[in-house]
Amino acid sequence: MYRHILIATDGSELAAKGVQHGLALAGPLGAKVTVLTVSEPLQPEAERAALAAGVEDPVARYDQQIDEEMRKRFKSVERQASDHDLAVELLHEIDRFPAQAIIRTAKLKDCDLIVMASHGRRGAARLLLGSQTAEVLAHSTLPVLVVR
Repeated sequence: MYRHILIATDGSELAAKGVQHGLALAGPLGAKVTVLTVSEPLQPEAERAALAAGVEDPVARYDQQIDEEMRKRFKSVERQASDHDLAVELLHEIDRFPAQAIIRTAKLKDCDLIVMASHGRRGAARLLLGSQTAEVLAHSTLPVLVVR
């Protein structure tokens, strides 16, 4: 039925349920799996505030923090995938519009299903939002499985 599943995650507890559900679905189907996390770039206001506070090169520091978070998140996803005897492709995008990045990646990777949680984090830690889920649902031409 599905040959290639894109699983979008922001690392939240709810998103972890989406990852688990997507992996559990992929196993019996023999589907390829791509796991995508989308981070927003450092906002100019945050960069200015960090510079004013004396932080040297706030963009580089932000990038380092994001890289460390991705290592942790992807390590967890790899462990879960291994539990299902699946190899996964892990992708990280930086984009102001996470929903667009999810849809674009699904098309570029020739996915035929998107799996994502109904909502994610808020505020400065946000990487994927509930509004992004709604946007993916509204604009994707692919089936979208929303996990609550």
